[in-house]
Amino acid sequence: MKYTFPITDKKFVETLIPQKYPFAMVDGLIAYSPTEITASLAVCPENILATHKEFSASGLIEHMAQTVALHTGFEYHIAEKQAPTGYIGSIKTVEVTKLPKTGETIETTAEILQEFMGVTLVNITSKVNNEIIAKAQMKTVLAK
Repeated sequence: MKYTFPITDKKFVETLIPQKYPFAMVDGLIAYSPTEITASLAVCPENILATHKEFSASGLIEHMAQTVALHTGFEYHIAEKQAPTGYIGSIKTVEVTKLPKTGETIETTAEILQEFMGVTLVNITSKVNNEIIAKAQMKTVLAK
């Protein structure tokens, strides 16, 4: 099956991750390769992890983790398999330099550094208007 990026159908994107509304923190799949993904989230005031003015740091970290989950979910979708549930195994580093405001769109890229036995190590960078607002390195673990 051939896909054209970006994929902005929120309902389709939500089928690729285990989280559901109101806790889905990705709404677009901008780019995908076997070793990298870029996802987006338009921050709205109704978001459960936002105030009326900005997105929380915990929301940003959850968005980063769900970007990794989206990579796994899309990979399984392409293979026509049911995606497993995953968890944040550890966060080695996280640096948030700016919180996105409501009305802004976050674009987050996760680079897969290593995958072994259901554990994935990733470097993640989040941007708003091409400005880096956060970086992290985390491990995610697939449930067995």
